[in-house]
Amino acid sequence: MSELITTLLVGISAFFATNIDDIFILLLLFSQLNSSFKSRHIIAGQYLGFTVLIIASLPGLFGGLIIPPNWIGLLGLMPMTMGISSLINREENQTLEVAFASAEYQDANTTSFFNARTYNVAAITIANGSDNISVYVPLFASSNIVDFIIIIGVFFILIAICCYLAYKFTYQTKIAYQLSQYSSYILPFVLIIVGGIIILKTEALSLTKLLASCICLAILVKKQPLSN
Repeated sequence: MSELITTLLVGISAFFATNIDDIFILLLLFSQLNSSFKSRHIIAGQYLGFTVLIIASLPGLFGGLIIPPNWIGLLGLMPMTMGISSLINREENQTLEVAFASAEYQDANTTSFFNARTYNVAAITIANGSDNISVYVPLFASSNIVDFIIIIGVFFILIAICCYLAYKFTYQTKIAYQLSQYSSYILPFVLIIVGGIIILKTEALSLTKLLASCICLAILVKKQPLSN
């Protein structure tokens, strides 16, 4: 019994130590729910992304294979790309939003549960998970199969709890109003900052190369105006 309690405490501690920043991102995502972006996309994306992080950490369970930290750090380019695209294409996105509203609504209700919006949320979860992998690899390396299953169960339960709390929290009138007003402006900066921290923390790129990468990404993701 004491071993079970210890394993549960380790799982809970590891989860919150590596997912505190995800809670804020969840709040921002839930504040942007609409007819084409539903809570199921966020929840499914969270589980899909977290499952990928678990799979990426499995070398620790089987021993020996450790993912190079520099490679993990390059995942930070994913949220940076999303954030930069949201900032520089804001006008185009707002213009196209009405034009494609009905199509997006139909897509959200007729296509697979794992549609593009789900994958976008999963990408954010994965890109923000370098610290998860760096913690989970040695954690799994020190665990047996039973402990591993218990820890994974704890992780998945806590993901559901965090999603539920974030969803309910956005229904607090004042908080929801503020988030709905400013989340579309805040989220791109959060994504860029998170990506930058991941890259610099893991030393995947130097500050100069990171800035150069930002300029290149801004050029690549800039949407060209439609010609008549």
